Amino acid sequence: MAQQIKIEPVTRIEGHAKITLTLGDDGKVNDAMFHVTQFRGFEKFVEGRPLTEMPSITARICGICPVSHLMASAKACDDLLSVEIPPTAVKLRRLMNLAQFTQSHALSFFHLSSPDLLLGFDADPATRNVVGLVRKHPQRAADGIKLRKFGQRAIELLGGKRVHPAWLVPGGVNKALDPAAREEILAGIPQALDIARRTVEFFKTIVDQFHHEIDCFGNFPTMFAGLVAPHDLWEHYDGTFRFIDSDGIDVVELNEPREYQRYIGEAVEEFSYLKSPYYKPMGYPDGIYRVGPLARVNICKGFGTPLADEELAEFRQRAGNPALSSFHFHWARLLETLHAVEQIQRILEAPDILDKQVRARARPNRLEGVGISEAPRGSLIHHYKIDEDGRMVWANLIIATGHNNLSINRGVLQVAKEYVDGTKLKEGMLNRVEAVVRTYDPCLSCSTHALGQMAMKIELTDREGQVLDVLKR
Repeated sequence: MAQQIKIEPVTRIEGHAKITLTLGDDGKVNDAMFHVTQFRGFEKFVEGRPLTEMPSITARICGICPVSHLMASAKACDDLLSVEIPPTAVKLRRLMNLAQFTQSHALSFFHLSSPDLLLGFDADPATRNVVGLVRKHPQRAADGIKLRKFGQRAIELLGGKRVHPAWLVPGGVNKALDPAAREEILAGIPQALDIARRTVEFFKTIVDQFHHEIDCFGNFPTMFAGLVAPHDLWEHYDGTFRFIDSDGIDVVELNEPREYQRYIGEAVEEFSYLKSPYYKPMGYPDGIYRVGPLARVNICKGFGTPLADEELAEFRQRAGNPALSSFHFHWARLLETLHAVEQIQRILEAPDILDKQVRARARPNRLEGVGISEAPRGSLIHHYKIDEDGRMVWANLIIATGHNNLSINRGVLQVAKEYVDGTKLKEGMLNRVEAVVRTYDPCLSCSTHALGQMAMKIELTDREGQVLDVLKR
């Protein structure tokens, strides 16, 4: 039997996963698998519920990015109602999603990834954590807390609470923006913008220290996918869904959300509960593509805000256009954060932002609806079917981390082959295998719903621990 190394659990990610490395006789890695070991059944237990409940139900999929599910779900419900929501409601939805980007990206960079980047991949794991970060880099740790607080407070002021707000509803939002809330968010922008700018500048001074990791942390040609706005600007809420190839050439654009089924297939592997979406015209598993911050930065021509566009030009000059290394998810995440704060200010200064008309009301006018938006981790697709009474009969959710599943697995194998030597294992080797997963900032609670099958082993033992019987699947 081939020798195996198991990394369980994968740390500093949202959710539960493990990695299995298979070694040859020479101690070198022959194969690697990223297993998502948790199962959740949202696609099934929403069946029978009124469509109006779907945003609030699906928001419970995740406590870190509930706004993202609110957004995609509300858009799918808008489609079922066949309504055009009021312009101010669009702005308010965008505002909340940008606040979500800010707080989620801050969590990913400062608290989950910075222990590696600032303390070192080979640092003692007893101190290579948030506590160690606070002790050695207190200012960076404080910046992360303040930036995340800004985003969370904005969500709270808009939706009434920081986690699982019920503010987004089919047809728009359920309450206009309060003038005092607008002023409070605006008052926090200077500090948030300063932190975002300083963090980008700091990251640029350290990124070249990781040239080896950049070379092998998911560095291979794939397609990239995500939403783009008119004039090819960065987008997170609406727009055209675009695939580009590894040379940056447009492959296909989806102007109608329902078209996603023509281009995105979903495969299932026995070693994971996480589905493996792929680009249908290329087949499985060749149709590998990436979504998320790196993809969004690669598929757009600009952000449309001055500070972020200035930084994007340098990013492309140094990282490539398109940038292929998944290590650069970190840098792209910081660029998006800078843009998000700039754009929040711009939206709050819109003359109609306090308008009271923020919801369109209608009965169901379609039996099938699709909503596509961008979560911090990548493209999010909610696809619903209802009966004549507006009750759910079927749902399919394609989550950002699912889109990236094939790429994560290939990245794990690439890093393991580069760093892991089974004849003289070191903790830093295995940490790098975990770290390539962290570049994607996976959200595994979001991603596992109805498909997938894990191997199962049940042992019956007596009081002394002797195995009496074994069942395997």
